[in-house]
Amino acid sequence: MQNYELMVIFTPVLSEDEFKSTQKKYMDHIASGGGSVVHSNPWGLKSLAYPIQKKTTGIYWVMEYVAPSDMNEKLKIQLLRDEQVLRHLVTKLDKYAVEYNKKKRSGVPTGMEKAVEG
Repeated sequence: MQNYELMVIFTPVLSEDEFKSTQKKYMDHIASGGGSVVHSNPWGLKSLAYPIQKKTTGIYWVMEYVAPSDMNEKLKIQLLRDEQVLRHLVTKLDKYAVEYNKKKRSGVPTGMEKAVEG
């Protein structure tokens, strides 16, 4: 079992309910493949750096999960087939990234915060 992070940019025309049901669909896909979701973080509507399919905004979603490595191909196929997905990226996390994400979620200083100027 490996640690992964999935970032997805969905089309901005999704309603809140459609966005939540799509998140649940991919979380269920990971669970059915023998994995488990560690953390889900919807970022919401953000501007894109460049237009994708004539859209200048997208709904961002980041999910951290643990799964067998062969399950990622099935997940990528599902993401490529989904017309609501503009872009996706699956990243394998090493032990340092997992530790950093855990600290960041719990509110412990990670050493990467910007210094506050007085």
